Amino acid sequence: MQSIVRRTTTRRLAAAALAASLALALTACGGDDSDGKPSATATATSTADADPSASAEPTASAEDIAALEKVTIDGEPGTQPTITLPSAPFSVSAAVARVATDGDGEALGAGDTVEIQLTAVNGEDGKVIGSTYTDEATGTWTVKDDGSGIPALDEVLLTTKVGAQVLFALASDGVTQVYVLEPVAKIPTRAEGTAVAPVEGLPTVTLADDGTPTVTAATGDAPTTLTVQPLIEGSGKEVEAGDNVLVHYSGVLWDGTPFDDSWSRGAPFQVSSIGQAQVIDGWNEGLVGQKVGSQVLLVVPPDKGYGDKESGSIPANSTLVFVVDILWAS
Repeated sequence: MQSIVRRTTTRRLAAAALAASLALALTACGGDDSDGKPSATATATSTADADPSASAEPTASAEDIAALEKVTIDGEPGTQPTITLPSAPFSVSAAVARVATDGDGEALGAGDTVEIQLTAVNGEDGKVIGSTYTDEATGTWTVKDDGSGIPALDEVLLTTKVGAQVLFALASDGVTQVYVLEPVAKIPTRAEGTAVAPVEGLPTVTLADDGTPTVTAATGDAPTTLTVQPLIEGSGKEVEAGDNVLVHYSGVLWDGTPFDDSWSRGAPFQVSSIGQAQVIDGWNEGLVGQKVGSQVLLVVPPDKGYGDKESGSIPANSTLVFVVDILWAS
C-alpha cells in the first residue's frame, strides 16, 4: 500500500520535535515526494513505526532523577507554570519525567491521544523558550506503551489523569530543555455528530464498530472539480487556514482500490498549518471551513492531487477519494 503521507516520527525524531517545536507542540515533519509534489504532513503524535536503525535510547540515571526532583514549578493546572531550575546550567544525560501535580480528570491509557499545553525553559539559563499558553495553540501527544514514543514521558503519562502537570527534561543536541506538559483533554478517536444523508453519484461509506470506514466505489464518471461532502456534521470549532488539524483518514482510488489510511496504523495523523500544509491541494482546500467532529468525503480530481504524475501505487491522472474524520484543530 502506497502512503501519500510519510511517517517519519521515530523515537529520535519525536524527541527532537519535543525539544524544538513548541509552536506545533511535539511535532516532526516529513518531506516532499521526489517529484516535488507535497505529500507529507507534520505529525504531532508519536505514531510511526520504531526505526530499526536507531540505537537504544539511554536510560535516566539516579543523578538525572535526583536533578529533576530539584526542579520546582509554580502555577495551578490550566495556567502557564513558572519553571525554576536549581542551578544554571542544568543538565540531564537522558530523558526523565515525573508527576509534579496530580490530575483529577480521566485516567490516561496506552493509545490515548490527548490535547496538551506545554511550557519549556532552556537548561543553560532557565529562560522560557516558549509556551502554548501564550501562543494560544495547543498540541497533541499520543501515549505509547511500546517504546515508539518517548518512553520516559509515556511511562509517567500512563500513571496520570487529565489535568496533571508532568515535569520532563530532555537533552537535545547537547542542551537540556525542561518542560511542563499538561494533558487537558482526551481527543475522540472518530467523528462524532449528526449523520448526513448520502449524495447520489458519490462513493458510499460504511463504518465498522470502531469507526473505520469502508468505501464502496460509485458508478459513472468521477467529478472534475473538488467535491467536499460532509458525511457526519460535527459541532466543534471550524477549521481555519493555518490550524494544525488531527484526523483519521482512508484513501482509495475512484474505482475503490485502497492506497493509504491512518486507521491501520492505530493512531491519528496531524496536518500542520492546513491551507498551506505539505499535502495535496485537495486536503488544503477541502478541510478548511469544516468543523471538528465532522467526517468529510473528499473527491479529489487529478489537478488537486498528483496530476499527470504517478505516485507509488497511485497511477497518473487519478481521482482520489478520502474519508476524513476531523478529530481536533488548534
